[in-house]
Amino acid sequence: MDKYWIAFSAIEQVDSPFVQRLYNYFGDIEHAYNASKQELSQIEGLSVKKAENFIKQRDKINPDKAVEDVIERGIKFYTFENPSYPKLLKEISNPPIVLYYKGDLGICNLEKSIAVVGSRKASYNAKEAVEKILSGLDGTDLCIVSGLASGIDTTAHRCALKHRLKTIGVIASGFDYTYPASNKDLYREIEEGGGAVVTEYYPTFEPLKFRFPERNRIVSGISYGTLVAEASLKSGALITANLTLEQGRELMCIPGLITNPNTEGIYKLLKNGATLVTCAQDILEALNWEIKPAEQLKIDLSDLSEDEQKVVDAIEIEEKGFDEIINLTKINTDDLLMILTTLELKGIIKQTAGDRYKKA
Repeated sequence: MDKYWIAFSAIEQVDSPFVQRLYNYFGDIEHAYNASKQELSQIEGLSVKKAENFIKQRDKINPDKAVEDVIERGIKFYTFENPSYPKLLKEISNPPIVLYYKGDLGICNLEKSIAVVGSRKASYNAKEAVEKILSGLDGTDLCIVSGLASGIDTTAHRCALKHRLKTIGVIASGFDYTYPASNKDLYREIEEGGGAVVTEYYPTFEPLKFRFPERNRIVSGISYGTLVAEASLKSGALITANLTLEQGRELMCIPGLITNPNTEGIYKLLKNGATLVTCAQDILEALNWEIKPAEQLKIDLSDLSEDEQKVVDAIEIEEKGFDEIINLTKINTDDLLMILTTLELKGIIKQTAGDRYKKA
């Protein structure tokens, strides 16, 4: 019966609620798809115009050809009736009728999935905050979900891959399109072992503007909680935050600079009860998840020399320039250069723009 779910999804003029309505009424997807005009007229509240439009568009679709075109593109899928369809997503009020995907959805732990969303024009501070928080989950079995857009979405996916976390990218188009084009390599990295790229849209559907807020319900719907990193009062991230609350999931926010317009939505959410998150442990506590210490990689600082420890202490709170570190540690220039190089190789510190250093 998969072909009828696929055929329904190939009709741009019908949406998930319409299909679910027919499916619930007839109790059989084949019957729902092939229903006559007279049968459709018996459904309470379904307009004649909508029924006629569906029949008109349906007659242009060949269900067998629709499935064939999907398979030829190397796209896998779960229909709503498939036992492997994500159970958490099935619980939302408007679940997608088909979930198309590339990559391996099976390696993503959907029992510990968390969405990370935020501004497309994210600040450096917000990106750094996401990096800091996700680094605290390094090597665990959590799955990071986001929307593969620019800004925070891209940062979340890249941090997940960097820190050996599986990730799911939910896109707002069919697989014939890559949006934004700059994320072409990121799509590939996720599909080739990092997790899965998923969408509810048939391969030929374009990334039209209205599809992005529609996509957001899947980002939050497949996740136990949503972490928001920067959101203006009118933003897609705030839409996702509200969907998270509607779906009865945990809403969490990363605080930011109060002078940044993109944090106005954050502080509004925090005032209304969202959980404040500044480290990975805050997420685990909010969701009541336990991770064994052995699963987390921690850098061993016990074997540092006295001078190495001085440098680490100097940049403990905030990044410092080379001259600032000399003034604080009183280490000579040649020795400091060697120490900084050694600490970078050990992964304890990293160099940022302008010859400055910070803890990794």
